[in-house]
Amino acid sequence: MLGPRPTVAGPAETNHAPLTAPGATRAMEAVLERVLEARLRQARDTDAVFARDMADRLAAYVRRGGKRLRTAFVWCGWRAAGGSGDASGVLRTGAALELLQACALIHDDVMDGSPLRRGAPAMHVDFAHGHRAGRTGGSAESFGTSAAVLAGDLALAWADDLLTETALASPHGPRLFEEWRAMRTEMVAGQYRDLRAQASGSSGTEEALTIAVLKSARYTVARPLALGASLAGADARTLGALRAAGRCAGLAFQLRDDLLGAFGDPALTGKPADEDLRARKLTPLLAVAVRLAETTGDRDAAALLAPDADARPGHTVERMRAALERTGARAEVEARIADLAASGLRHFEATGAAPGVRREFAALVERASGVAPQQTEELV
Repeated sequence: MLGPRPTVAGPAETNHAPLTAPGATRAMEAVLERVLEARLRQARDTDAVFARDMADRLAAYVRRGGKRLRTAFVWCGWRAAGGSGDASGVLRTGAALELLQACALIHDDVMDGSPLRRGAPAMHVDFAHGHRAGRTGGSAESFGTSAAVLAGDLALAWADDLLTETALASPHGPRLFEEWRAMRTEMVAGQYRDLRAQASGSSGTEEALTIAVLKSARYTVARPLALGASLAGADARTLGALRAAGRCAGLAFQLRDDLLGAFGDPALTGKPADEDLRARKLTPLLAVAVRLAETTGDRDAAALLAPDADARPGHTVERMRAALERTGARAEVEARIADLAASGLRHFEATGAAPGVRREFAALVERASGVAPQQTEELV
């Protein structure tokens, strides 16, 4: 027995396909809001304290939003595979991805000890503040960490529930669920490789790229594209082209995020700009800088950027940024982003998607990577 049938979609979910990726994102927001309201009602029926302290906090966190790129990529994958008509599966899959993103960010902030997310206190910090304000016994930090882990688990449960309902309502449900299952495993694998690299003091470029692909590139672009294509019953050739496009575009996105993490404005990014540098977190940017410093004999840069470098007063973030510039790492990563963005677009064109969908994908890649990929004359 599969259990009860999934909830019937509301009117906004059964409209014909949104004409643009931004239109799909706006429609997804309405679906996500209905899902959150339903989950909050369920939480209140379960326990009033749990609903007030955790479910409400999680819903507010999700509503603060983010780039909402994943829904747009689901839509692109769906349209590239010939999807049309009822877009409810696309919108609900996009909403499930937003909930999964909340889980990933909450847990990532706990593991990294990050104080800010989306321009506000990170979930574990917010829970700790509430603990102190309530004059509750015990360690506020320990309480905040434990409660945030549970909040991330709750976001994952909400995401899985929604995706399962969507799969049960789709004729392509098994393929949709296979993509989802693979994505969740990749996310955990990438997060573990990240933790392991920090513990071992790794600085290898290949390891940094492996982490970036597992932890971000596939989950941000490649799997959303494949999820959308699965909802349209895509063939193997189309899925292969979309996965290749997503890997390139997703890695370009992560490399841009690394640059923003080192040089960005916290007022715009919503998170600290020096966190990864202070922790000497293994990113492709840092790995490239270490390699170039060692190759050119720049011992000062190598000492500053090494994963086991002492946090001495002279080892300031400003000096680390200067080393990233001086070694040529920033320029090399910028060039790599441009190459990856262009490659992503070429792979996407191989799907045979209509010119309008290809333009939408190019615009998304530009938004994610910060560079405009080269397009064929047909699309300009």
